[in-house]
Amino acid sequence: MKPLQIRLTTLTSIVLATALFRLIPHWPNFTPIAALALFGAATFERKWLGLAIPLAAMLLSDALIGFHGSMGAVYTSFALTWLLGLWALNKPTAARIAGASVASSILFFLITNFAVWYGSSFYPQTLPGLMGCYAAGLAFYNGTSFFLNGLLGDLFFSAVLFGGYYVLQQRFFVLRPARR
Repeated sequence: MKPLQIRLTTLTSIVLATALFRLIPHWPNFTPIAALALFGAATFERKWLGLAIPLAAMLLSDALIGFHGSMGAVYTSFALTWLLGLWALNKPTAARIAGASVASSILFFLITNFAVWYGSSFYPQTLPGLMGCYAAGLAFYNGTSFFLNGLLGDLFFSAVLFGGYYVLQQRFFVLRPARR
């Protein structure tokens, strides 16, 4: 196998395994979604694969979990997080990864809660209605915050993905990207 094929196979396996985490019981919103988008943007040498493979893994896990009405907002957030990763993580550092993880959590919160508000009969279609929707999104559910869980999940899975892949690269030189 050529080095590029080994890297691609390894990255694809990591992404698929991480996406499957969504199938086991977990805290609400504590998922690897944003981390997968950031990891794909930062690690795949063929950048389009860094979007396509994590997106396919998301679709596969969603097919097993079940699709829902706000899928468009989730996938829009995923694609924008991937773009954020392209921009912010062209040279990943721990600080950049943490910053991109926090930014992606905020982006996800804003987009998905906007989607809940837009066209809703529950919230008035006004600026105060939108703010009320965002406030409700911060509310606690069963003792935990959806936003806080999302933020912690993004940071945790980003640390596991980027840290784990860094350790693998130190052990297996073939996983290091080709010099340009």
